[in-house]
Amino acid sequence: MTKAVVITGASAGIGRATARAFGARGDDVVLLARGRAGLDAAAREVEEAGGRALVVPTDVADHHAVEAAADAAVRAFGRIDIWVNAGFTSVFAPFTEITAEEYERVTRVTYLGFVNGTRTALAHMTPRDTGTIVQVGSALGARSIPLQSAYCGAKHAINGFTSSVRTELMHQGSGIRITVVQMPAVNTPQFSWVLSRLPRRPQPVAPIYQPEVAADAVLQAADHPGRKQYFVGSSTAATLVANKIAPGLLDRYLARTGYDAQQTDEAAQQNRRNNLFHPVDDDTDYGAHGSFDQESRRRDPQLWASRHPALAAVAAAGAACGAVALGARRRGKR
Repeated sequence: MTKAVVITGASAGIGRATARAFGARGDDVVLLARGRAGLDAAAREVEEAGGRALVVPTDVADHHAVEAAADAAVRAFGRIDIWVNAGFTSVFAPFTEITAEEYERVTRVTYLGFVNGTRTALAHMTPRDTGTIVQVGSALGARSIPLQSAYCGAKHAINGFTSSVRTELMHQGSGIRITVVQMPAVNTPQFSWVLSRLPRRPQPVAPIYQPEVAADAVLQAADHPGRKQYFVGSSTAATLVANKIAPGLLDRYLARTGYDAQQTDEAAQQNRRNNLFHPVDDDTDYGAHGSFDQESRRRDPQLWASRHPALAAVAAAGAACGAVALGARRRGKR
């Protein structure tokens, strides 16, 4: 059955790849973002893939604009079945080098944009008592790193906000589901247009994954929203485990390595355009991918494990039994 899907941040990166993936299933896809060129190109891709597309230029920091976009979606496609919050912005700089206005802007887009989207989605889903909200989260929502305090703070807030809303829906016995997909570093155009005050060009922290891997996970979450969260990338799972076991040690490690890990060897371009207050893809389409294709992974064993938990558990048990047997044999030879 065709689904009516709304995606924020749909003009580039994860949102763009997710829009294409829903389009390939024949779904109706409503594309929300600020950049007109990116939105129009995304709409063409959705329709070429087999879906129908509706472009609604929207700044998700403006709740009135988000509500108007949802109304347009319902007028076009009759309902909203799935809402994907993926829009964000950021600043790469030490906290003391980010102005109050810049910090507020990141928070309004990256956190309140999700709040606005969730509130609006619930307003349309509640009368039908059905629907799914997928939050595109991040490993940085559980383990912060230097130089991205505004983004990390917003992603932490999304986790807390979503958990609260989930328990309220459970209390009400609602048929609406809400889940989070925790992402690793992804090869998106943000590193070409993010506001950065670093001396060298910003980059994602390896390992890096392609946006299609992230989009695949979003569709998995939309189809199976009963889980509280999904983890994409072995690095995401490993980071969260390490943060639970040895957070202080991880603090020291990131303090030592986190600055260089987020910068290439190339000097930063002076006076580069950024998308914090105004879209960069209003006149130029940047697509879904950033400039790190050669370093990016196209598959994710962690996502396979999420899809096949029983098989993953059997494999883990088999590996554990094998390790025990091997240890016993070695002890027997002594």
